[in-house]
Amino acid sequence: MRHLLIFLIVVFPMAAMAITADSLKYVDASTLPVIGKGFEDTQNRYERLPATLQDVTRPPVWNLSKNSSGLAIRFRTNSTAIGAKWEVTGDVVMNHFTMTGIKGLDLYCLENGKWQFVNSARPTGKTSQVVIIQNMPEGEKEYMLYLPLYDGLAQLEIGVLPSANIKVPEVNSPQTGKPVVFYGTSITQGGCASRAGMSYPNILSRMLDREIINLGFSGNGKLDYEVAEAMATIDASCFVIDCLPNVTADLMKEKYVRFLEIIREKKPATPIIMVENILYPHMYFDQSVHQAVVDKNITLKQIFDAQKKKGDRNIYYVKADDLIGHSQEATVDGVHLTDFGFVQLADQLYPVLKKHVK
Repeated sequence: MRHLLIFLIVVFPMAAMAITADSLKYVDASTLPVIGKGFEDTQNRYERLPATLQDVTRPPVWNLSKNSSGLAIRFRTNSTAIGAKWEVTGDVVMNHFTMTGIKGLDLYCLENGKWQFVNSARPTGKTSQVVIIQNMPEGEKEYMLYLPLYDGLAQLEIGVLPSANIKVPEVNSPQTGKPVVFYGTSITQGGCASRAGMSYPNILSRMLDREIINLGFSGNGKLDYEVAEAMATIDASCFVIDCLPNVTADLMKEKYVRFLEIIREKKPATPIIMVENILYPHMYFDQSVHQAVVDKNITLKQIFDAQKKKGDRNIYYVKADDLIGHSQEATVDGVHLTDFGFVQLADQLYPVLKKHVK
């Protein structure tokens, strides 16, 4: 038996060297740069709206702004194993959305100038501690850790081997400064991506190699003027307004133009891209939903045409026709997108953004 044990250790050394989460050393992520924040004056580091809006914006918007969608930690390490220890604020559970998407973490590595998926950190509850990847080749590499899409983050630590170093990145990627700012709904926020890296703004961030700001608020992209005022303070390369799933045609007629005007008062020349309501698969069966989507898209086109006539030369329009393809297989529930749907949406928006993001 003793000889067999020695044989197994010699022949299968990796099995004897398996890393556990407890064996890693942990570094507080607050010592590393976070990207995807539009505002520095947030109550918590991993939130999306400035603290000054707490008593100004509607409570649902404020509460959703505490979800960390679009944020990511950037770092560099020579560790051959990487883990994470984190605590979410809400421990959110949904019946149509994976836990890795809601409150998991998502690790990417910069390989040959492109961001490549490494692995997801699967949550185990309100607090989690896991090994994300191990047995990697030696050498320093750049990493990006996406934060939860639909939960807040109270604490985050990144784990590496005790002998390894972890430090700030040396490569500016996705490029920070002049971010693309997305405003919208649950779809913009990332519902229902299987993991954080698969929300369409995060996909586009990697495609464009550009920092993004995600101001998607589930069920609450209702053209709130104070959000437009906050957006207008960001030195953005481009604004993408994708809020139609949360508004009616009547609300658009009441608020959309003023929402644009607020941004234009401070950012007169920054490109604004207006996106039609995606064509939900279930709208071809539900006649009421079909008519509502048609009415909203017609209204958006009318608003766009009127703004162009007023002389706005930096406003652009994206029709819904091809946004999520034509297979009718792009959603979880007829509305919220799967990874397949998000990839198609990103592919359609990419050439538009590539043209106008300077």
